[in-house]
Amino acid sequence: MRALILSDIHANKPALDAVIDHAYMDGARYGAVFSLGDALGYGPHPREVLEVLRGLNAQCLLGNHDLGLLQLVDGQRTATVGTGTQVLVWQIGRLSERDLRFVRTWKDVIEEPHLGARLRHGSPLSLNEYTDLNAARRSFREWGGTLALVGHTHVPAAFATLQGTDAEWMRHQPLAIPEIKSSIRYPVPPKARVILNPGSIGQPRDGDPRAAYGVYDTERRCFEVFRVPYDVDQTQRDLRASDLPRALADRLGRGQ
Repeated sequence: MRALILSDIHANKPALDAVIDHAYMDGARYGAVFSLGDALGYGPHPREVLEVLRGLNAQCLLGNHDLGLLQLVDGQRTATVGTGTQVLVWQIGRLSERDLRFVRTWKDVIEEPHLGARLRHGSPLSLNEYTDLNAARRSFREWGGTLALVGHTHVPAAFATLQGTDAEWMRHQPLAIPEIKSSIRYPVPPKARVILNPGSIGQPRDGDPRAAYGVYDTERRCFEVFRVPYDVDQTQRDLRASDLPRALADRLGRGQ
């Protein structure tokens, strides 16, 4: 099975469109499409991104921004000062009841038997936890699975430890891709337990402004991360026209 792995789209439709065009070129097919959370937040195209995800029949996870938006709608969270919350309030005004019903169907965690994987936004243990070295070690100790797919950091990476170890032996491999290349492959080592992160489509934070996505192939036990250029200028123009903080537009060009 080949699965298309999307994450951290952050309401950036030009980036998502470029990724979908690239992922499906030459008639490529996937057994499933997953969105690892934070389809919303930060960007100017919340309604449009949700429409694309519906069209893909994607299985969607809640990210912290998606959850925060629902909490604002339900009065469980106050609209405090802060860029992230400001964007969510703005996005709520542009979403229909149908859109909100769709987001309410998203799960905190997916256990996917065809992949043999746990899918979650932050770490195998928590929607909100950033998977760094310490979090990965804790996950390997407390979570009994062999494969996890996560997002949240906006940086493509792989963490691996050997089955049966206490998780103190661990390898962290950033999946950075030189500008002259469009992808990098990570073969999952035999008998290893791994946590894989495809990076962010809509707001990369590794200094590379190209949109990032992943494909996991269960037969080959291979994770491939792709980087795709998109019309950053269009997203920046739309952000500035929305009167949201200028820094949101500026950072896209820097991949930060």
